Amino acid sequence: MTPHTPQPLPQAVLFDMDGTLVDTERLWWEAVEQVAGRPLTEADQPEVLGRPVEHTAAWLGADTGRTEADLAAELHREFAARVRTGIVARPGALDLLDALARAGVPTALVTASPRAVADVVLDALGAGRFAVSVTADDTARTKPAPDPYLAACRALGVEPAACVAVEDTETGVASAEAAGCAVLAVPSLAPIGAAPGRTVRDSLVGVVPEELQRMIVPELRVMSWNLWLGGSEVDDHRAKQVKAVLESGADVVGLQETAGTAAQELAEALGWHHHRAGENLGVISRHPITARFGDPEVGFYGAAGVRIRVAPGREVDVWTAHLHYTPYGPYEAAFDGLGAPELIAHEDVRLGQMRDALRRIAESSAEGVPVVLVGDFNCPSHLDWPDVEWPVTRAAADAGFADSYREAHPDPVAEPGHTWSPIHPVHEDGSGRPEPQDRIDYVLHRGLTVRDARTLVIGAPRPWPDVAGNDWPSDHAAVVTTFALPRR
Repeated sequence: MTPHTPQPLPQAVLFDMDGTLVDTERLWWEAVEQVAGRPLTEADQPEVLGRPVEHTAAWLGADTGRTEADLAAELHREFAARVRTGIVARPGALDLLDALARAGVPTALVTASPRAVADVVLDALGAGRFAVSVTADDTARTKPAPDPYLAACRALGVEPAACVAVEDTETGVASAEAAGCAVLAVPSLAPIGAAPGRTVRDSLVGVVPEELQRMIVPELRVMSWNLWLGGSEVDDHRAKQVKAVLESGADVVGLQETAGTAAQELAEALGWHHHRAGENLGVISRHPITARFGDPEVGFYGAAGVRIRVAPGREVDVWTAHLHYTPYGPYEAAFDGLGAPELIAHEDVRLGQMRDALRRIAESSAEGVPVVLVGDFNCPSHLDWPDVEWPVTRAAADAGFADSYREAHPDPVAEPGHTWSPIHPVHEDGSGRPEPQDRIDYVLHRGLTVRDARTLVIGAPRPWPDVAGNDWPSDHAAVVTTFALPRR
């Protein structure tokens, strides 16, 4: 999907050296084995990988009785000799450095190796590739303390939270995360576990600057979907609903017409979290739900919300709403010929429901927490009809909510975004009149950046009433929006 609003690249990318940019972890391992006088095992990794020379020297000294200074000097000699003759860039490392240079993103070398060794590597890679280098000689504490990464950020004049650190060991990852950087972990000899705010890749091959940016600014893909009586009109509807959610790539889905159990059953099938409100509303989320809002026994129409934790310290409120379906404005306009004043006057019930939802949202909102409001509003948008100031969507706009689909597709003629209805080309009354197609399902937001928005229908649904075999188990199209969270 093409981003709607291009995002700035990282302020800087900070690279570990040994095992990340160059294949020196193997050389360091061999050097330690030489000084230790024995083969190393997996049990030795925590004392060797990602550690400064002084730490490994002290560890060896406890076994050999030799002084730390003597062992450190020998480790320096053995490692430097191997680096001079055996340095090899890690796969994809030079390509990423070149891509960052073309994009104007500054880079730094941040290593627990001493300056003498780092300078050998810099000469081999090209010292001009890096604006700054920080070694074990340059800070009072080295990795896993945050000092090296903080020093690199100060030297570059950038904020750690706006930078990506590229590391290959748990020790280096701990240092970068303690400094507040997003981390791309590319394990060399020992595995690194996944964690919030951390991306783990097998190698740097194919990594591009835009991918690094997404690590800094978390994305959240939100889907609004009316399930149509829980999906019961379509055979094997629950499996088809699961498939649709997975194909959408959504992280959180606001549901309407859940028939009571759909939110829980979908969440269980996906291994997600869920919130059920009444017999009609629900939210399912791959991210943990930390709070629930609104009346848990809400009627068929109304709104309910949750707060989800997208990443450490990064939360978003997501509300789902379903507003009354009658009287239906597009029918009154197309079939009855009503003008704008009458159409607006007939929106009182829905407008009251929207105002109630907005009141509940205001009462539960927290400073700094963005809000997403999704739902089947059963009415068009004032952004789509030039002659009708539809009051429901106007009320949401006046409360500070932006329409994500119209942000991404501002021309309603070129991109109408119809969600009603993929299975109703003609009206149900048997008259043969074309069914008014309109956009009545929404993903609104306050405090986020839209990267993309689209409608979603899977397959080519057959029209009503021959719908039982449809791949798409709903009478509405879904709306899927990808957001970028604000910088911290």
